[in-house]
Amino acid sequence: MSLSRADPPGEPVRQLSLFGTEAADPSVADLAGLLAGPAEVHRMGRTARLSVEVDSAWRVHVLVAELARRGLAAGWEATGEQRYVVRTSYLTTLAPLATAWLAGGVKRPPAHFHLHGRRLRLWLAAAGAADDAGLLLRLDPRDEPWWPVVRAALAVVGLPAALLEEAEAGGPAYRIGVRRLARLAELVGDRPPAAPADLWP
Repeated sequence: MSLSRADPPGEPVRQLSLFGTEAADPSVADLAGLLAGPAEVHRMGRTARLSVEVDSAWRVHVLVAELARRGLAAGWEATGEQRYVVRTSYLTTLAPLATAWLAGGVKRPPAHFHLHGRRLRLWLAAAGAADDAGLLLRLDPRDEPWWPVVRAALAVVGLPAALLEEAEAGGPAYRIGVRRLARLAELVGDRPPAAPADLWP
């Protein structure tokens, strides 16, 4: 007679990914995922502030909630038709992030930059877009010299990506192909209730 509890029939076994959202608790360092995409960070004395422009109200709700999970109060404002800016206050807790990401006031990935599920989740929430061939993770056009660093970090976590540079095609962005969407879903975790189903793997 076995004393071990059998899994209920029909329930798939979920395997914890080393790089997934559940691998560790949310932290301020996760904001590197936003900075890999369109976010900006600015220093003021011993403090710093992060801001990101988004194109949908649902992104505002998701990002404000994600920032709150990391102990960061954030506000937002409308900047135009379907354009919003989400930003934190100037905080000492963000100063190390700014130190790592700014060189002469210019944003660039720090040495040993890497991605994992929590960082990808924030990037997807801020700048993910549906695409006939997969999902896009949009980039900041001003960061072009550092796009290859971000692409390499995507490849390390099992997400080789194609670069789309043309605005007409939704770029600049990295496309995660259909065959890799299951891997992306494993990394970023469950869809936030506010996010449209077609914009989450």
